Amino acid sequence: MPWLQTNPMDERTRFIVALSGGPYSMSELCTRYGISRQTGYKWLRRYEADSFAGLADRSHAPHHCPHRISDEVAGALIELRRKHPRWGPVTLLEVLARNRPGLELPAPSTAGDLLARHSLVQPRRRRRKGAGGASVLRASEPNDVWSADYKGQFRTLDGKYVYTLTVQDVRTRFLLGCQALLSTRAEEAKGCFERLFHEYGLPESIHTDNGVPFASPTPLRLSRLNVWWISLGITPTRSRPGCPQDNPRHERMHGELTPARFPPGADQGAQQAKFDAIREEYDYVRPHHALGLLTPGELYVASPRPMPARIPKPEYAAHCEVRRVRRVGSIRFRGREIFLSEVLAHKPVALEEIDDGVWSVFFYHVLIARYDERSGRLQG
Repeated sequence: MPWLQTNPMDERTRFIVALSGGPYSMSELCTRYGISRQTGYKWLRRYEADSFAGLADRSHAPHHCPHRISDEVAGALIELRRKHPRWGPVTLLEVLARNRPGLELPAPSTAGDLLARHSLVQPRRRRRKGAGGASVLRASEPNDVWSADYKGQFRTLDGKYVYTLTVQDVRTRFLLGCQALLSTRAEEAKGCFERLFHEYGLPESIHTDNGVPFASPTPLRLSRLNVWWISLGITPTRSRPGCPQDNPRHERMHGELTPARFPPGADQGAQQAKFDAIREEYDYVRPHHALGLLTPGELYVASPRPMPARIPKPEYAAHCEVRRVRRVGSIRFRGREIFLSEVLAHKPVALEEIDDGVWSVFFYHVLIARYDERSGRLQG
C-alpha cells in the first residue's frame, strides 16, 4: 500500500491505527507504507502528544530567522544609503556600527539584498581586466608621496568657472586639500601648496599628471611649480602621458566630487564651503576597505619636515661642475650653448660626468637631464 496519497493525513491515521491495534511491528509497518522508521516514530510521537490532531501537516517555515533585519536597522540603512549613494553595504554597516553601536546589524550580503529590494543598487557591467603593465603608485609611510590633480572645471551660479585642485596623501588616502580656484595658473596653485606645506609639512615627492601647471611643453617638461618643489627638497614625479590609471586612487577619489552629487555653489566662497564639507566626510567619516575600514584621518600624521622659513641653497659635490642658468634658460659648457629651461633662469645646476663624455645634470637633488658631450644632445 503506497503511503503518499492525496490526503497524507488519512495515511498517517491508518498507520497509527494499524500500529496500535494490529499485529505489525514498527519495522513491518514502515516497510509496508514505504517510509523510514524515523518517520514512523515521528508520527507516533506526534500522536502520543496531541492525538490524531498532531498528525496534521505542519509549517516548514523556520521559527527564527537569524538574518532578518529589524525595521529600525532597515530604515537606518536605507536612509544612510540615500544620503551616500556611492557607499556599499560594508561601508554603510561600519558607519552605523560606529554611530549607533546598540543596533543589531546584519551581514553585508543581507544589507545588500535590502538595498536591491528598494532599488538602491544599480547593476554594473563587469569590467574586463586590462593587459597589465600600468605602474602603480605606492607609498609605505604617510607623506612619502602626495598626489595632485585638477578635477576639471565647472561654473558656479554667478557664472564664473571654478577649477578644483585636489591633493591627497597616497599612503593613507587623506585628502589634504580640495581647493576651488579661479584658474590653473601656477601662482594660484603655489598658494594652495604653500598653505598645505605650512599645515602638514613637506612630503618626499609629489605625483601629478602632465598638464598645466605641473609640467611644461619644453624638452625637460619642468614647470615653475616643479622648480619650487625641488628647491624645497620635494621630488616631482609624473604619470605616463595619457595614462590616468597610473594614479587610480586619485581618480577614484575624484568620483566623490561629481556635480551631480554636489550641485555648484553660489560663488567661489560657497563652493569652497561645500568642498570643505566633502573633505571632512572623506577624511573623518567614511571608512575605506583598503585601510581596514579605518578613516584616512585615523591613519594620517603630519610630516616631520616643516616648511622652511627660507629656501635653502643647493649643495653640490666638489667634483661636479656648477653652472648658473642664464635668463634665456641656457648654460655655457665646454664651448657649447646648452638650453635647459627658462624656468631655471638664474638657478645653479651641477653637471657630473658618469661616463666618457656623458654628463648628468642636477638641480638640487633631482636629475633633470643627461647631456652627451660628443653629440651635443640633451635628454630629459
